[in-house]
Amino acid sequence: MTKASPFARVPCYGGVMIRAKARLLPALLPILAAACSTDGHYPSLGLRGVERSGGSATPVAGEAAPPAPALPPASADLVTRLDGLVAVAREADRRFQADRGPAERAVAAAGNVASDSWSSAGVALARLESSRSNAMVALADLDTLYVDARVAAPIAESPSTSAIAAARDEVSGWVAAQDKVIESLAARLRS
Repeated sequence: MTKASPFARVPCYGGVMIRAKARLLPALLPILAAACSTDGHYPSLGLRGVERSGGSATPVAGEAAPPAPALPPASADLVTRLDGLVAVAREADRRFQADRGPAERAVAAAGNVASDSWSSAGVALARLESSRSNAMVALADLDTLYVDARVAAPIAESPSTSAIAAARDEVSGWVAAQDKVIESLAARLRS
């Protein structure tokens, strides 16, 4: 005779439980339905006394609203940093303007693709793009400063934010003008 294993399969009697529950369900339905019914009296959704405010938002006659507190001016460190970034961008624009003439002449003299003059024009255009790189870096730093200042004062524009925006607009104007020159020369070189 073999000994029965403790892990031997036990017959499933789940079907018996399901039939037993099915017989109880009709008896439980009236009880469940009674629990869900109401007597028709619902609580009011109107304001309760505790939810009402006792005052008004109108100022007292004769009193002026207090002025908003003045925001502190931009710090000396920030102004120095902004001046430095604008100076870097101004120098990059000066170099760009100096390289612009030779690049325009090289593009105007460019021959067909793969000629020496076309290659020289490509190099001159690359030098022109390189000369504005410091202006792009300065603009990126100004963008970061502007975002940080707006996060620090999201509702009202602070004097720091205004100073950063003014410097950013000036550098952005130079970079936009440089972009137009480069796009124009690159289009002429491709055609």
